[in-house]
Amino acid sequence: MRIGLAVTDDFDGVERVALITEADHRNVVLFPARFGGRFARLDRPHSHIGKWSIWISYSHDLVHWGDSRLLITPAAYHWDEMKVGPGAPPILTDRGWLEIYHGVFQTMGGAVYRLGVALLERDDPSRVIGVADDWILQPEDPWEVTGYVPNVVFACGVVSEPDGSVKLYWGGADSVMCAGTARIDDLVELCGTRARPATTA
Repeated sequence: MRIGLAVTDDFDGVERVALITEADHRNVVLFPARFGGRFARLDRPHSHIGKWSIWISYSHDLVHWGDSRLLITPAAYHWDEMKVGPGAPPILTDRGWLEIYHGVFQTMGGAVYRLGVALLERDDPSRVIGVADDWILQPEDPWEVTGYVPNVVFACGVVSEPDGSVKLYWGGADSVMCAGTARIDDLVELCGTRARPATTA
């Protein structure tokens, strides 16, 4: 699997730009800003060699990517101890970039996908301010617990609103789309007052 980049003005016609990852990269999200003139993205290389973790990479042209750095790793004995990956594009807040990510915990009955939040520095998103210790959403409703892939909530998009709220869209059990709202300040606060290390050995 490789990630492709395309652009459109109206979703009627689409221009394919390029394949922008190596083989078997997943969960790519772009920052809606540049840093030192460069674009930035988050992704998760899918490899059994190392932990399934969130990485950040940079590009001058959206086609050629590099300067990749490890950002957030799974935490042992934790709700996201199997793997983590980006979910929706990061949201710029007064305190930094808020990223809603997914984390996976393996059980005897299969994997459970939950959502968590992390906060990255505004001018240098390769620096992690905090990662919330607890998840913000887990499979509970019937359409999240039962479906094509059971016990999954998977972030697909966010829309920040002028009133300080955020609309979050997530997939339930790989079968339906769901939506909900949260206060951005509440999510940011979780990354400071109830934070854990971003990376583990």
